[in-house]
This record gives sequence, C-alpha cells and structure tokens, in this order.
Amino acid sequence: MRISADFTVVPDEFAKRAPAENRVDGTPIVSFPFYIDDLAPDAMFLHWELSDPDSIPVCGFEWIHWAVANVPVDALMFDFNDSHALQIPADFSRSLPSMIPEAVQGRTSAASKFVGATNPAVTMRYNGPQPPDKDHDYLLQVWASRKELPGLNQGFWFNEMLHDLRKADSLVDQGATFFTGRA
Repeated sequence: MRISADFTVVPDEFAKRAPAENRVDGTPIVSFPFYIDDLAPDAMFLHWELSDPDSIPVCGFEWIHWAVANVPVDALMFDFNDSHALQIPADFSRSLPSMIPEAVQGRTSAASKFVGATNPAVTMRYNGPQPPDKDHDYLLQVWASRKELPGLNQGFWFNEMLHDLRKADSLVDQGATFFTGRA
C-alpha cells in the first residue's frame, strides 16, 4: 500500500492558517484529501491515524490529530482510469458520519483531560496541524483488513484501535507517509 497526496506540505486550508469557516473553537476541522494506491486486493476495510511525533518535546506526548476505523473499501469511489484509484476526499472527517455511518472516528488529543476540549467537532474529528514552535512532520498511517475491527464505537481511544489491529487475524496491508505542517 502506498499513501500519498498532491502535496508534501499540508495546505493552509487544512492547517494552522485555515480560514474561520474551516475552524471550530480555533481548531482547523476540514480534513485534507489523500490517496491509497496499490491496496491489497483482499482489503475490505480501512483504518488510519494522523499524528504528530514532533509534538513530544512540546507537550510530552504524540498528538493524535485524527483516528478512523472500519471504513468499507467498497463504500469509497474507485476510478480504474485514474492513477490514484482510491481517494479519501477533502473534508471526509465531517462527511463520514452521513456518508458511511458504520465507520467510526476516534478521539483526538484535544479530548485529553490535560487539554480539556469538549466539542465533539474537535475531540472526535480531524484536527489540522498547528505546530506552535517550528514546522512539524505529521505521520499518516493506514491499515487494511479483511474484517471490521470489533468493539470500536464513535469516540474510541487510539490505543483501543491499536489493540484491535494487533489482535486482528485479518490485517492484510499497511502503509504510511509524512506530511509537513508549517509553524
């Protein structure tokens, strides 16, 4: 599996310089588009996490910006004439509940008791990059499985998804890439 986008630096509309209409409580909430190529043919469900390993020296932990589980591959649009057959579209995080209600989104680090955000639009949806000190590299990891990950509900914690991925006997593919978020 290969993960890519039409950019290497997260565009402003999805990050720190997002316009007011793309923010909730000051947080960018419109997710960026990306591609999944060379997916294993027996992959039925996608799961991913966007995190900021460069946040560790800033806040003491790796900031989770977005976690998603149980997206059926067949619910996404394939275009076999396109070099990027499978695309996760822009603003997928906010569209997902109505487009694919069986898929679930996990809590972001904004939901931490150390941060204190309470708005689900921020705590259980995409949070765009907002590095406070310097440019950060953001890690997007995607996993594919033949079966849904069991027991995950809206607002799951990322460690729950990791435990399910580790126990899953149906994991068939995975990929990752980095994007830069500008300070």
